[in-house]
Parts: sequence; structure tokens; C-alpha cells
Amino acid sequence: MSGSPMSSMTLAEMRAARARGESQSDFSRARQLADTAPDDPDAPNLAGAMRAEIKRLRGRPAGSAKTQIALRVDNATLDAFKSTGKGWQSRMNEALADWIKSHSPA
Repeated sequence: MSGSPMSSMTLAEMRAARARGESQSDFSRARQLADTAPDDPDAPNLAGAMRAEIKRLRGRPAGSAKTQIALRVDNATLDAFKSTGKGWQSRMNEALADWIKSHSPA
């Protein structure tokens, strides 16, 4: 196994080492090197661009023509639509749209 030898420290010894500025990790040194390192054209840092690309927004996409509402329906009606599987809400919306086509809204 390569690397530094393992050693055992008590919690008090670890806290004392931390207070003295000693650390078992190289994270602070790596962060410092990354901040001062010149840009490498062969390996550009794309972390920011990747985060911007994968950022997801919650809710409906912009420009959606649908509005969220609270609606109470009979349990039997709800169970019937849910029993049809995934997409039952869209099918319920289609059923309401079909009803409006055949009935004049008052």
C-alpha cells in the first residue's frame, strides 16, 4: 500500500492537531493550487458550464398552457382513472376536454 503510514489518534489529539493547523488531508492545499494554477488549454475547467447545462427547473416548462388546481372527485371516478396506469391525469384532462366539446359550458 502506498501513501503515508496510518496512525491512530485520539479525538483530543486530532483537535489539538487541527488547532495547530495540521491536517491529514490535502484538500486545502489542492484548493490553493487549483486557485493559483494557470489555465490549461488542453484541459479547460468546464465545471461551471456543466452545472449550468444540467440545472433543472421545477414545475411545468415555461409556456405551458396548463394550470394546477385542486379538484375533488368521487373516489370511484379517481380509482377508475388511476387504474388505467401511468398518464391517468392526462387521460382525465382529455375526458374533460371531450365533455366540453359535446356540452355547451353554461
